Amino acid sequence: MTVTSFSNVPTVPVKNLNGSSPVHPALAGITGILMSAAALPVCLTRPPKLVLHPPPVSKSDVKPVPGFGHCCRKTTKKQARKGKTPEDVVKKYLQKVKSPPEEDCTICMEPLGGPSGYKGPGVGPVSRAESVGRLAQCGHQYHFQCLVAMYNNGNKDGSLQCPTCKTIYGVKTGNQPAGKMEYHVIPHSLPGHPDCKSIRIIYNIPPGLQGPEHPNAGKPFTARGFPRHCYLPDSERGRKVLRLLLVAWDRRLIFSVGTSSTTGESDTVIWNEVHHKTEFGSNLTGHGFPDPGHLDNVLEELRAQGITEEDGLMEK
Repeated sequence: MTVTSFSNVPTVPVKNLNGSSPVHPALAGITGILMSAAALPVCLTRPPKLVLHPPPVSKSDVKPVPGFGHCCRKTTKKQARKGKTPEDVVKKYLQKVKSPPEEDCTICMEPLGGPSGYKGPGVGPVSRAESVGRLAQCGHQYHFQCLVAMYNNGNKDGSLQCPTCKTIYGVKTGNQPAGKMEYHVIPHSLPGHPDCKSIRIIYNIPPGLQGPEHPNAGKPFTARGFPRHCYLPDSERGRKVLRLLLVAWDRRLIFSVGTSSTTGESDTVIWNEVHHKTEFGSNLTGHGFPDPGHLDNVLEELRAQGITEEDGLMEK
């Protein structure tokens, strides 16, 4: 049998050619036999390696991000709640509806012309004139009591999000625990961005006790994998994304406390629907570069959290 190497032959990535892992190096020979039996030339290669971190960087090579007068941001206590009562908050965003349409409330799935299907605590009686409201910006209509119940089950931060179209009323904030966000430029380029250096973001959140805004108040939460290193190209668009990530950090929207979709662990710090690139020099996990659509995707995810480019203009 002859194992041939041609530049125009599709490669067959075979691990363990040096026998350094549990799979026997004879796998390479078996692959060659199978390919040769089909009269196909074989070019055995090693698979690409996972590169999570850049080469070592000295402190003198770490520079501030151009246009930023700071390199660190902390979050501490939960932001103050806005609005005197949940009813006050909801009313602020509603218009009265004199004649409810003949359709169901998409929260309780009961007709809008009848009473709310919500029977839980924390919601008082309302007059018939106030039983249905229309959200002022998007126009979707719900039972007033259903909206109050939905607000009570959320972060109770003075904002409201339409459950149908996700339009955000007010300033949405999250339940991210206290921590630290650092950011600076390192003298290495990301794959797909050869013409610029890289922005490195370092998130650090310690374990602690859950507060009233978390799923299980008073219970400890874990914080696995911190500090977490993330990367952006040091380009004009990369810096725009960084500014909006700073807004998201201040609003406690980067992380949350919940159940990990990776490990299944509950009461732990998890990402909160804003994707980050944690793989510096490869893209084997899908969390690396090159990825031409990454920055646009992050801007869209931030927009879904109520953070727009106008918010970035206010970030200095």
